[in-house]
Amino acid sequence: WSSPDRPRLMEQPATTDAAPEQPRQLSRHQLTVLILALMATGIGQSLVFAILAPLGREVGLREVQITSVIAVSALVFALASPHWGRLSDRVGRRPVMITGLVGYTVGTLIFTSVFYLGLHGVLAGTTLYLVALLARCGQSVVMSATNPSATAYAADNTSRGERTRTMAKLGTANSMGMILGPAVSGALATFGLLAPLYFAAMLAACAAVLVWRQLPPTPEDQLTPRSQLRRLRFTDPRLRLFIVSAVGLFIGFSGIQQTLGFQLQDKLSLSGIATAQMTGAALMVSASFTFLVQVTVMQRLKLDPGNFVRIGLVSLLCGAAFIAGFNQFSTLAVGMAFLGTGLGLCMPAISAGASLAVSAEEQGGAAGLIAACPALGFTVGPVAAGALYQIAPPLAPLFSAAVFFIVLVNLVLATRRQ
Repeated sequence: WSSPDRPRLMEQPATTDAAPEQPRQLSRHQLTVLILALMATGIGQSLVFAILAPLGREVGLREVQITSVIAVSALVFALASPHWGRLSDRVGRRPVMITGLVGYTVGTLIFTSVFYLGLHGVLAGTTLYLVALLARCGQSVVMSATNPSATAYAADNTSRGERTRTMAKLGTANSMGMILGPAVSGALATFGLLAPLYFAAMLAACAAVLVWRQLPPTPEDQLTPRSQLRRLRFTDPRLRLFIVSAVGLFIGFSGIQQTLGFQLQDKLSLSGIATAQMTGAALMVSASFTFLVQVTVMQRLKLDPGNFVRIGLVSLLCGAAFIAGFNQFSTLAVGMAFLGTGLGLCMPAISAGASLAVSAEEQGGAAGLIAACPALGFTVGPVAAGALYQIAPPLAPLFSAAVFFIVLVNLVLATRRQ
């Protein structure tokens, strides 16, 4: 690792397929459009995470049922995301991005309508659970198009030397979404638990119009013909360590995030609306530190992706430890700050490293695989943590801490083998 004549793991893998220097550069206007589009979906997702726990309990769903809605739909998202990434290589980034945003809008309206029927007694019990699950899965199939196409668009127009910084800037979109989402959720929850979800649908529709009107399309000479498309797999040796690290990271993170509402409501004896507001505030603390790290540390320090990921995992471990033992909101806020810092360091570094590992014609495919990793993590984390929470509440964050530790050890051992 430290030898100057040895290729550094997760920095610039020794491969003949390394992406060549790109002649085009991402303009500030293009970056702004990408950030706003991803911010819209980030706000929408954070609204769902803040609202779903109290909303699910309001309609009579059990904890495992609530978390499994997220987990199963996340698996669907993970399976669809690589296909959208490859499609963006062939037809261009903009139409795929617009498809994802429109799908998010329509899917959110359908998902919200299901819970509206549940609140009014039209749907209940197992029927309500199955219909909500089907609606969320249908939404996930289409909304999974947005992230890989946006990431690949940024990679297309960014030099290798600026890739990590650009991905960190792009990561601020999700961070800002997670900051603004809880604030909006808390304000709109006073009008009912469904109001934030309708707002999320409207926001995604506005983002679709913005991308359609303001983002230049991919030039024809940069599109990859169907005959030349290479199907990247999760087992690709160039991407394997990035994928394993990202999936593990989000197994742990989602386990904490999806049981956070339950912990707050049970430990602090809160009502449904108060739980949504406090959950939103906790998520906003995490997202604020993610944003702060991405606009300061990652723009100033010139570390390779592997070092960023290792530091981030240590921060995540600290956050999980604080969250496991909190009895008041201030302690939880400290844990969420560590959690946000770790996430802000890890994900842009993983995205940049994966982008640098593949050729220009494979950017969409690689972006699709990395975009699928958070969703894969959400298929395991919420269900495992939700089941453990029903045994003993502290087991959920301790499970996440164990996952973070395993990912860190695997990364260190892989580095030594390299």
